Amino acid sequence: MKNFTKRYVSLLTKLSILTLFHFTFSDGSPKPYTPHDNIALDCGSTANKTDLSGRSWTADNTIYLDHSDKVSFISTSPTEGNPIPYATARLSRSQFTYSFSVTPGPKFIRLHFYPTSYQELDRSNSFFDVHVGGGYTLLRNFSAAFTADDLKLEVFYLEFCIYVDGKLDMLFSPSPNMLDSYAFVNGIEIMSMPDNLYYTSDDDTGFEFVNEVNPYRILKNQALQTLYRVNVGGSSISPEDDTGMDRSWFEDGEYLTNGGPSVLPVNISINPRFSVIPNYSAPTPVYKTARTMGTDKTVNENYKLTWEFRVDVGFTYYVRLHFCEFQGEISEPGDRVFQIYIDNIVAERQADVISWAGGSGVPVYRDYAAMIGRAGKEMERNLSIAVHPAPAWRTKYSDAILNGVEIFKLSNEGNLAGSNPQGTHISPPIKSLPSTRPKYKIRTTFLIVVGIVSAFVAVSALYILILRPKSRVEGSPSWYELSNKDYSSVDRSGKVCTSDGKHSKDTKECDIL
Repeated sequence: MKNFTKRYVSLLTKLSILTLFHFTFSDGSPKPYTPHDNIALDCGSTANKTDLSGRSWTADNTIYLDHSDKVSFISTSPTEGNPIPYATARLSRSQFTYSFSVTPGPKFIRLHFYPTSYQELDRSNSFFDVHVGGGYTLLRNFSAAFTADDLKLEVFYLEFCIYVDGKLDMLFSPSPNMLDSYAFVNGIEIMSMPDNLYYTSDDDTGFEFVNEVNPYRILKNQALQTLYRVNVGGSSISPEDDTGMDRSWFEDGEYLTNGGPSVLPVNISINPRFSVIPNYSAPTPVYKTARTMGTDKTVNENYKLTWEFRVDVGFTYYVRLHFCEFQGEISEPGDRVFQIYIDNIVAERQADVISWAGGSGVPVYRDYAAMIGRAGKEMERNLSIAVHPAPAWRTKYSDAILNGVEIFKLSNEGNLAGSNPQGTHISPPIKSLPSTRPKYKIRTTFLIVVGIVSAFVAVSALYILILRPKSRVEGSPSWYELSNKDYSSVDRSGKVCTSDGKHSKDTKECDIL
């Protein structure tokens, strides 16, 4: 698996960028959204604490943990000075449950992990499932250690979106077929979001489902996992500088391919006017920076400005693209018209941000759904997003623009679980199952096998001594000759195959043994 170094964020990374963006972008205005529920649970802690950003974290030995499960226990991280919530963990070789009473509506759920060896528990032995009430599977046979190693992060968190009816139960279950497996979690966040931030409202007909006839709608019975949240052309934005929901936004450089040149326009003097979308849709800095193709019309018409994001196959993905025209020369409809490609398929043939927004300096976004099917044995592949100028007759400037990207995995019948990182060459310790067959059956089977083998040997010897012809057909290699040549295989006709699967003197395809 390609490293998803920007998919999740360590708390240390958040804190390192906090000061910069507070002074660069904060204008003293109140946050545009205040969540009804804002729970931060410090799992394994016996006392309430405050992290370095000033946020309060509640100990989990109060009303949230299901105390009927006596096997779970608290462990303190051996790494001193590790910030909250990663200093403690809740661990268990048996399942344990957290129960939360929240207001009905859509929620962010963030699960924090610091995969280290806690006391006598080896980090590589932790494989577990996470289920949420309502029939959702967030993780299955999940290894936080493999994920952290793949991300090259010491700590990380996963973010999900769930529509809750008022009570939220979260069940952690060690994988039953893994030797010495256990489940753990360091921190849990539950935060309300606006009703129609990502979920489709009842009066909305939906949005473009790429390569499909009917539109797509995000229904209340679907769960989402946040995979990428990118500030295109700009710098990372910390949770404290989000719009009240503690989302993290990252730079786009890691995902940009080498398809051609690009430029990074910026206009920090504008004050975006949120007349089309709510002001909590994305932080203001997202709409003050962008990436465009440049001013060379000839070059622009011969390449696509492309980003690629690694995703699991077999799921539908929800893509939100953010736009805001803030360059002075782009002020009228038709000035900059371009095409949008999702997974190499045209999603928009004539994207015109000025027409969508009704003017310059007005943020908008467009939503798309794309199905990433399974081909062969691959578990992951890249989902591409690309922009390209519309035909010259349709646009004044042969150019394209993009300000921000969000990508979510959508649940399949309640399931969001994907595979563990494939780049980690460590085999999980499989628990061997005891044989259920009686010993006398095993002994009988052994004697039968010995008898068959003995009979085969006797018949073979008789054939060699009595029935074998005195000479071979000329040109047919003996088994001894074959076994002493540097060949990979022999096809069904007996012809010799080279190491690349072809005959040494024949183009007929070989059957590799």
